[in-house]
Amino acid sequence: MARRSAPEVNAGSMADIAFLLLIFFLVTTTIEVDSGIPSKLPPPLPDNVEPPKIKQKNIFQVLVNQNNQLLVEDDVMEVKDLTEAAVAFLDNGGGEGRDACAYCQGDRDPESSDNPKKAVISLVNDRQATYAMYTTVFNELVKAYTTLRNRESSRRYNETYESMYMRYKEWPETEKETPEYEKLQEQIDEIQELYPRNLSEAEPQNI
Repeated sequence: MARRSAPEVNAGSMADIAFLLLIFFLVTTTIEVDSGIPSKLPPPLPDNVEPPKIKQKNIFQVLVNQNNQLLVEDDVMEVKDLTEAAVAFLDNGGGEGRDACAYCQGDRDPESSDNPKKAVISLVNDRQATYAMYTTVFNELVKAYTTLRNRESSRRYNETYESMYMRYKEWPETEKETPEYEKLQEQIDEIQELYPRNLSEAEPQNI
């Protein structure tokens, strides 16, 4: 009886199939990307220029210790109260003469910040503090700037700063040479100048 030969598998197209599967997985696979807090660092000062001196009363010290405890001006504070405290500091308007602030609505305490342009918030966190706590505190501080910008923008232009900035970001590329766009840009720049985000983030430390 004749022995039948085993059928051979045609592997000629296996390379094409493997290539198609590779493309499929590359297209459909979701790659995890670490997300962080977007921050724009100021340009470095030239070697021959000394950093400006800042009065102690114009510095708002915020610290997160190794136990995720929030300390503001060396006093323990709840995170929910941080935005209000930062707003009070930034909007104090305690300066006189050239440092006076006509648009500030704070207590004008001479022992607190002179004006928003000179007020600096210093954020320091311990190396053992959690990233979640750090981002929470950071967001509360940014919220303080946004609150003041929204208030001043609404008073001057009957529109919040957030709404103006959203329109600015979504403005069509083909219409950016128009007077309307330039006016919106000028208004946003003016609000940012009145309440600049002087938020200093120091390197993590062992507190």
